[in-house]
Amino acid sequence: MDLLERFITLWVVIDPIGTIPVFIAVTAGMAAPDRRKTALLATVVSIAVLLFFLMFGQLLIDALGISLLSFQVAGGIVLFLFALTMIFGDSKPASDRRSVEDEEQAQDSAPSPAIFPLAVPSLASPGAMLAIVMLTDNAQYGVGDQAITGVVMAGVLAVACLFMVLADPIIRVIGNSGAAIVSRVMGMILASVAADAVLSALVEISQTGSL
Repeated sequence: MDLLERFITLWVVIDPIGTIPVFIAVTAGMAAPDRRKTALLATVVSIAVLLFFLMFGQLLIDALGISLLSFQVAGGIVLFLFALTMIFGDSKPASDRRSVEDEEQAQDSAPSPAIFPLAVPSLASPGAMLAIVMLTDNAQYGVGDQAITGVVMAGVLAVACLFMVLADPIIRVIGNSGAAIVSRVMGMILASVAADAVLSALVEISQTGSL
């Protein structure tokens, strides 16, 4: 997988643009310095979560005795379903904001918005966790390639942090509808990437005759 494909995959599953309306919604009552701190903390937590999956995701798979090709097929299917929710379901801003409302109704003292929903599940989404594991498969990628994936991941999250800091002017330009449109286009791209992962694994299985 080349650098551009890794970047596109991580950009789609992390979805920095789709996080902007969520950030605005959960930090509406904060002063500007607090909003910047929230954006920074959300980015740091997201990097920590995804780095965990980058470093230990493969070990978990090996410990469970799961075939890497089987994981690639399953991962591709899950990413495809995740893409379908981006295309046909609620947009990321709408679904994540509803999660905040449900959480606030469930308890008086809600967790820090930097942790929920910004870091998890908005930035470090289940799709992003799964994509990181697939992009750092020890059977396909060496340490150098995995390090590059980590750098690309950090770069995408840094862009997401910048977008959150600049959230107000960006959302004034594209609006919530624009963010929803971008999210659905990203879903189409992710669906294509997921289908390619499944087809590649199936071709390899057919050629080798085993998992």
